[in-house]
Amino acid sequence: MFYYIVSILVIILDQLSKWAIVHYMKLYESIPVIKGWLHITSSRNRGAAFGILQNQRGFFILLTFLVSMAMIYYIYKLQKTNKLYAFSLALLLGGAVGNLIDRMLTGEVVDFIDVRIINFAIFNIADSAITIGVALIIIEMLFSKDAKKIDL
Repeated sequence: MFYYIVSILVIILDQLSKWAIVHYMKLYESIPVIKGWLHITSSRNRGAAFGILQNQRGFFILLTFLVSMAMIYYIYKLQKTNKLYAFSLALLLGGAVGNLIDRMLTGEVVDFIDVRIINFAIFNIADSAITIGVALIIIEMLFSKDAKKIDL
């Protein structure tokens, strides 16, 4: 149950932050948090990471739904045997559903975290959860002795 709560918390934080951006900022408005380094910039994305596959709403909704069902199943299967994998999947699930909600309601994802110290795409909390989840899975795969023993 803990891992599903993690997913729900990611979804809530993601959706609350996006709601605030939509309701309190104009599109493309930017507020410096650390001037020249980190800004909150209201942006929208009709595609995937880095703006790829623009305007493929139906594809993303179907794919996210199917992958989310698989993640729910694997969290259930792994929650007792591999807590790091289950936690990683919980982050991925929360991030995927957070962006899915945007796509279903408006056809685009609200992005706002604008890291300017590197030339990087504007992203959101859901994207951050997905990135952290993937990084944890990679770490687990590279460094765990038990990674090859996972029985799915």
